Amino acid sequence: MARVLVSEKIAEGGLDVLRAAGHEVDVQLDLTPETLLEAVKGAHALIIRSATTVTAEVLEAGTDLVVVGRAGIGLDNVDVAHATIRGVMVVNAPQSNILSAAEQTMALLLAQARNIPQAHNALVQGRWERSKWEGVELADKTLAVIGLGRIGKLVAQRAMAFGMRIIAHDPFVSPERAQAMNIELVSLDEVAAQADFLTLHVAKTPDTIGLIGRDFLAKAKPSLRVVNVARGGIVDEEALADAIREGRIAGAALDVFASEPTTESPLFELPSVVVAPHLGASTQEAQEKAGDTIAEQVGLALAGEFVPFAVNIAAAEASETVRPFLGVAEQLGRLFAGLGDRLPSKVDIEFQGELAGYDTRILTLSALKGMFSATSDEAVSYVNAPQLAADNGIEYTESTTSSAVDWINLVSIAGGNHQIAGTLVGLRAEPRLVQIDGHTVDVPPSAHLLVVNNDDRPGVIGRVGTILGDAGVNITDMDVGRSSGTAGALMVISTGEAVSADVAEQLRAADGVTEVAVIA
Repeated sequence: MARVLVSEKIAEGGLDVLRAAGHEVDVQLDLTPETLLEAVKGAHALIIRSATTVTAEVLEAGTDLVVVGRAGIGLDNVDVAHATIRGVMVVNAPQSNILSAAEQTMALLLAQARNIPQAHNALVQGRWERSKWEGVELADKTLAVIGLGRIGKLVAQRAMAFGMRIIAHDPFVSPERAQAMNIELVSLDEVAAQADFLTLHVAKTPDTIGLIGRDFLAKAKPSLRVVNVARGGIVDEEALADAIREGRIAGAALDVFASEPTTESPLFELPSVVVAPHLGASTQEAQEKAGDTIAEQVGLALAGEFVPFAVNIAAAEASETVRPFLGVAEQLGRLFAGLGDRLPSKVDIEFQGELAGYDTRILTLSALKGMFSATSDEAVSYVNAPQLAADNGIEYTESTTSSAVDWINLVSIAGGNHQIAGTLVGLRAEPRLVQIDGHTVDVPPSAHLLVVNNDDRPGVIGRVGTILGDAGVNITDMDVGRSSGTAGALMVISTGEAVSADVAEQLRAADGVTEVAVIA
């Protein structure tokens, strides 16, 4: 059972999933930075939203942490780099609030265009100010979308329904892809020259902080209205306030601010500005999706399984072809580590067949995870497996080839004097060991394996079976492999329990046996 510390309000449905899995869910709201350092001790998972800052100090205090889960998209409040060094997985819920954020963007866009909050406030205060709050139509206006990701695309689609012309700035999107969406890609300077409305949908990074600042605003059209539902700090609030106050642009609508929570900003005093207290994801549906998603991701991380939304794993999400081989690669890594006294300094991991056409980096991490889980005392994850390789002076390479003899797909690990390979067989996609040290075999991976090299002559198999039987060790599966390249043979034996050191020594001393590897 793992302890999951929850420092902010999360939908109960997600927390119930973790409780049902047998985890202790420890909800401690309103923790200060100081009390968080104490609360995180002994926690295996930490679930946060945007108000909790997970610093290097927090990560060092959480010596048992396996995963930090952010119930939302942004991760600027998590020291992801230090988490990676510590081997702590960082996961988020990137798809939970995309619809809510897109709808909030449209709400602020309309509120800014028609001055709805200002007119509302005047009316409820007893003033009928119909002429004062004249607005503009969206139809035929140019909307610039900065960041054409999931949310940006949804905003563009909805703005098109209002008859707006859409331009976009996104260095990671090809012109062909944008053209397919009826969107013209332009530079930031062209955004400033053309846009009547501008919406931001980019992450907060060193490159995007202050993106909409004095230089940009100096080039903007006087009709420009800026909408930010992304992250505070991407817009320079002082520069924006000056530009609006001086009449150089028409107005703005902001849902996020450089410092949150806040009740002070130079923008708040301007009548042509609409603001909201970070409500982009504040819908019932988004909260439920975020809670469910982050609970699922944290649960997978605690179980040591593949986590689709881990942000600090050096691999892409596993495709439907790759995903079934995650277990195979990890099992092979564990078995490979058991073939010798120590891991070799160089390890080659190869993927053959259909797998070669896919991103197999996650399978390489799975193989490393298996290797070090068998040899390391510390917890091993997809996050810290590459670091463990570096720390142990092990160089690993990944290669692919589209041909696989006798198999549709094959995963192979080689290094030192050993090699092992496996695949999935049959309609049930069952794992099989099919090669060990150049010998062809066919046996399911097992928690307890014996690999016995022996002379290829009668009587050796019987002697091995007798020694195991006399020791009360049950053989659950067995295969004998031969190789045209050597005179010897190889036995792979699955046992119902671990083989003791004494029994292993008896096997090594048996006539005809040349080598024994016990993989417990």
